[in-house]
Amino acid sequence: MYRYHILRRTLMVFTALVLTPLLNLSPLLQAQGVTTSGYEPKSRILFIFDASNSMAGQWDGARKIDIAREILFEMVDSLEQMPNVEMALRVYGHQSPVPPQDCSDTKLEVPFSPNNASLIRQKLRFINPKGTTPIARSLELAPGDFPSCGNCRNIILLITDGVEACDGDPCRVSLRLQQQGIILRPFVIGIGSDPGFRETFNCIGEYYDAPNSQEFRKVLKVVITEALNVTSAQVNLLDTKQQPAETDVNVVFYDRFSGVIRYNMIHTLNSKGNPDTISLDHLSTYNVKVQTIPPVTVENIKLVTGRHNTIGIDAPQGYLHIRTSRGKAYDNEKILVKRAGDPKTINIQEMGNVGKYIVGHYDLEIPIYPLMIVEDVEILQSYTTTVEIPAPGIVTFNSQQPGAGTLYQLTDEGDQVWVMNLLENSKSQAFHLQPGSYRVIFRRADLKSTSYSLVHDFKVDQGSSETIKFY
Repeated sequence: MYRYHILRRTLMVFTALVLTPLLNLSPLLQAQGVTTSGYEPKSRILFIFDASNSMAGQWDGARKIDIAREILFEMVDSLEQMPNVEMALRVYGHQSPVPPQDCSDTKLEVPFSPNNASLIRQKLRFINPKGTTPIARSLELAPGDFPSCGNCRNIILLITDGVEACDGDPCRVSLRLQQQGIILRPFVIGIGSDPGFRETFNCIGEYYDAPNSQEFRKVLKVVITEALNVTSAQVNLLDTKQQPAETDVNVVFYDRFSGVIRYNMIHTLNSKGNPDTISLDHLSTYNVKVQTIPPVTVENIKLVTGRHNTIGIDAPQGYLHIRTSRGKAYDNEKILVKRAGDPKTINIQEMGNVGKYIVGHYDLEIPIYPLMIVEDVEILQSYTTTVEIPAPGIVTFNSQQPGAGTLYQLTDEGDQVWVMNLLENSKSQAFHLQPGSYRVIFRRADLKSTSYSLVHDFKVDQGSSETIKFY
């Protein structure tokens, strides 16, 4: 698990939140550079700008709003030159002066569209601080500012100098958006030491300290770079010797909060025998599922920006081969594979095929006559465990008339163990039976007395053929 060091001295705050609405997500590859559409996803940045009354205050020799506006101008100029980037502007606290307090004072001033940087600059020039600070309300409305898109990374940059001034709770809003399928990963740049900021943003942010406007400009560039870039990673599927030797299995990255699939791949070793490098959006926290049998899951994976991340997952595997000693009587028979001692079926494997399983112990339920249970089959690393089933014999039951019958297997102790009930509407029926001793009880349907019940014991050998006649 990676840990982030968080600075919490704050007065003026810059928060970057990445949002990916559930309805906009493709169910397949969502990582930057590897998508269902085959091209790099568009990054859409929504600036949420604080124009509340407190932004008229002085900071570092000028009004806070003027410094924030000039630095944002520079950022818009830079982003305007980048391909696959669109911007939009939401402002709050700029329409209704205080008092009274207008907690609905938030508006999307410039919607997303190509080449709209000049509109954003023009709108920012004529905004003056007036009203209150409805941060939670602005965050609630922000997802609706993003038009539907199947191949986009949606980023929010919130610039504010104050804590929530209305009854809203930004932390609660953040959690609710994540539960609805929206991913939030904030960055907070703080100046000063107002303790209220720590309480408000502690739940949603990584804090960066900026003691003056020059440092604020530097940190803002770092945050933008981190928000737009992707991070390289590799998934090491480890064998019992902790070597990354396992491969060729589906690996799925889920968003930690919403459960939405963010990335889907078949794990690959490259030409040098090393796990292939992939590009991942580091702004999400992931749960990763390796679709081995049974699957392996690792939760709460956080990527570190600016370095190559290695994700190690224990996934040692071996092979299981189930076959008959001879003949094709059981070809395509479906075998239920379960964890040893667990009644839940984890796989259905066909007779004669080879299956791959996580190292461990398994129980097999083989639906032949009699039903066969093979317990505690051990799967070893990179080894094929073979379970061989004796070849059956064929037994045919004939009668002049249909009737009711029951077949039992006889134990060495003389007990009879139920195998099956015969078909009541058939005069002739044949079954493959495992070698052993059996007993059948039968009565014709047209003979209405128990005294007509017939009992017949017989033996089955591998590959034998026998006919039982009820006359």
